[in-house]
Amino acid sequence: MIRNQWYIILESKQVRGKRPMGVTRMGEKLVLWRDSQGKVYCMGDRCPHMNASLHKGKINVDRLACPFHGFEYDRSGQCRYLPASGIVETPPKVLKAKAYPTHEAHGFIWIWWGDDPPADLQPPRWFESIGEDFTYGTVQDPWGVHYSRSAENQLDMSHLPFVHHNTIGRGGRTVVDGPVVKMDGDRINVWVFNRLDDGTPRRDAAELDISGRHPSLQFQFPNYWHNWIGDDIRVMAAFVPVDEENTILYLRFYQRSMKLPVLRDLVNLVGRRSNIVIAHQDRRVVTGQIPKRTFYKMKERLRPSDGAIYAYRKHRRYLKQQAGQVEEEVWE
Repeated sequence: MIRNQWYIILESKQVRGKRPMGVTRMGEKLVLWRDSQGKVYCMGDRCPHMNASLHKGKINVDRLACPFHGFEYDRSGQCRYLPASGIVETPPKVLKAKAYPTHEAHGFIWIWWGDDPPADLQPPRWFESIGEDFTYGTVQDPWGVHYSRSAENQLDMSHLPFVHHNTIGRGGRTVVDGPVVKMDGDRINVWVFNRLDDGTPRRDAAELDISGRHPSLQFQFPNYWHNWIGDDIRVMAAFVPVDEENTILYLRFYQRSMKLPVLRDLVNLVGRRSNIVIAHQDRRVVTGQIPKRTFYKMKERLRPSDGAIYAYRKHRRYLKQQAGQVEEEVWE
């Protein structure tokens, strides 16, 4: 995983106000909980005292109480109360659980996964074209792969006529012109030009005109993506890392054309079901790829149509280098 990044890890509605929630994300056991104001917090799911699971405890006003000995931790993870020592004793500073900065917006919870967050830590970037006038339906789908595989699958331009031959890939548009790929900070913008094979050579990105066109796909590092289906319809996905070999896709169908409550909910339901059918077509293939994760240098032979995947791997390596992590090379 890339350290020092904002990761979407859950939907807001999954963390209730009455009890803490334990999850595994980025290979770590985490606990999330809300204070009396409804603000969400995230800590390592381990009491520094004797390693009990904090998510099995309870919320005591604005503190998280360990289920084993009742030690109470505040929003920063610092222990503030030791029942066995009484209220007059100040707990030692070493009794502190690892705490992660959180951000909640658009029905998602992000955590800043890293060490020593900067004092001027900025909130994560959202897709500007998905405004509050859109409604959505969400499904969760577990994939037995590293999140990099599932992310790259959604940046793959040439698999549609084969993996999705009877759904979104109908029509047999096998030739991939371009694609045009442009970086915008930590965002990949992709313009897609797939067409029928009429015998003419494929065109390189430099030959394609994108003036006046919005990106077809956008990927925001480290783990969420957006597909512009139409002005009023979008598909969005968060590739949530569980560990090195497991990912949960949070798939959303967004629309703003239908506003009447009953019809709106029906459209969103149909969109959710369509998303899961298409995702399972991908999952059947992607979970068979070896290795389960990807690297910048590995025994794969990318083609020009894989331009967005190459951009993803290159920028992912750059971000890992910025975080002081060594990018492995796999040649098996």
